[in-house]
Amino acid sequence: MTGRSWVTFNELITQQWTRRSLWMNLLLLFCLYMTFIYMPFDIFWKPLAEDEEVWFGVTLHGWSAKYTAPLHWLIYAAGAYGFWHMKPWMWPWAAVYCAQIVISMFVWNLLDPRGGGMQAGAVAAAVFMVPTIALWRSKDRFNGVRAS
Repeated sequence: MTGRSWVTFNELITQQWTRRSLWMNLLLLFCLYMTFIYMPFDIFWKPLAEDEEVWFGVTLHGWSAKYTAPLHWLIYAAGAYGFWHMKPWMWPWAAVYCAQIVISMFVWNLLDPRGGGMQAGAVAAAVFMVPTIALWRSKDRFNGVRAS
């Protein structure tokens, strides 16, 4: 060994977990899940006939969904990397992306036949507004300030 202290896997996870608040760790876990489990399944194994991607509340199907899925994959991978390393560029972009989800949830409920209309859209938008506001208010957390 060259004097470098080796960190066990458990120590690494503990160090990482304590860098963020619980809600931010949940966003990290979601981004990791989407990056390493769901998006590879969606892109490589989900049948074309079943493929859907939602952008700004508009549902794309088939090849349109397959062609735009890698952009979702890239967004989730950037989110996972940014949350893991608490990169300063995550603010304001995580909040901006989350705000886009707020709009998307409302619009999807109005446009998609499976949507629940204006009331359901308002409720869904309100739910996603919570992490949007939390991310917007978390600038200091992405500048090296430890979570409280």
